[in-house]
Amino acid sequence: MEKVNLKATVLKKEIIKIFKRYGLSNSHALISANALINAELVGAYGHGLSRLKMYCDRISRNVINPKPNIKIKKISQSISYIDANDSIGFVAADLAIKKSIQIAKKTGIGMVAVKNSGHYGLSGYYAEQAVKKNLITMIYTNAPPAVAPHGALKSLFGTNPICFGSPSGSKIPFILDTSISMINRGKIRVAARDNKKIPEGVALDKFGKPTTDAKKALKGVQLPIAGFRGSGLAWMVDILSGVLTGGNHGGRVKDPFDDFSGPQNIGHLFITFKSNLFVKNFKNRIKNNIKIVKSLPKIKGVKEIMYPGQNKYKRFKINSKKDIKITNIIKKDLKTLLE
Repeated sequence: MEKVNLKATVLKKEIIKIFKRYGLSNSHALISANALINAELVGAYGHGLSRLKMYCDRISRNVINPKPNIKIKKISQSISYIDANDSIGFVAADLAIKKSIQIAKKTGIGMVAVKNSGHYGLSGYYAEQAVKKNLITMIYTNAPPAVAPHGALKSLFGTNPICFGSPSGSKIPFILDTSISMINRGKIRVAARDNKKIPEGVALDKFGKPTTDAKKALKGVQLPIAGFRGSGLAWMVDILSGVLTGGNHGGRVKDPFDDFSGPQNIGHLFITFKSNLFVKNFKNRIKNNIKIVKSLPKIKGVKEIMYPGQNKYKRFKINSKKDIKITNIIKKDLKTLLE
């Protein structure tokens, strides 16, 4: 697959121009472009530019609202509820994490639920915003059916990421952002688009047989991490981000690429709190905690025991100094969307 190099600043301007062309305000286009560029820089290509056309297609089909009337309802001093009015997910999530941070700074803990939203990219991207404010955060969002409940052949739960962020006592935040599936759906979509195979043991075809064919995997079932435990975690996220928030749940979140019958109505839940709520020396304690783990004996071939977020931080730093590589397919998308 041939690739071309483009500077991040150039790409960002083009993405903003595209989103504005599709009706987003300048501020909403900037929020969305920043999230997509970040995904490229951390190496999460399945959540980056490969999804740009999908967002624009959904706006064109009137299932993403480019001019949303987003409403925030105050439930209590520490809890708020956002109706995103079918906005692009980046905008709803950006508002929610900022509101959650604001509340946590004031009361100690902030909980913000969101309904009527859409796919918002990487949960870790929002978690980093809270951690930079010396806060701990937990973020949940559901997704279209991809994973079958344990014992079932039919997909129902999404890959439903679980995200946890914490200050680490160093400049590199502790960010655990993981889907409950063996491989995230974005990677399978990219593989299908580029006619590449996926690893063994991550998906079944529609007949329940193991497959490395990405296109067959998209029509079949993705496998959860840790068997029934992963299925249980997916269910937990469906409850927290779907049932609790008023968002779609139980397999009713629409596939953003294939189902234009209506808005997705994805639900998100952001929980953010001060790291010193119970102990005043959290920074020293977390540094000691990480030091203990890193000082353990290492297996052969391992130079350093890494904590979640370290590898992503390193990729971001390295990639930020280089041009972004995009496939000819994405280059064609950009050209088409700008015409």
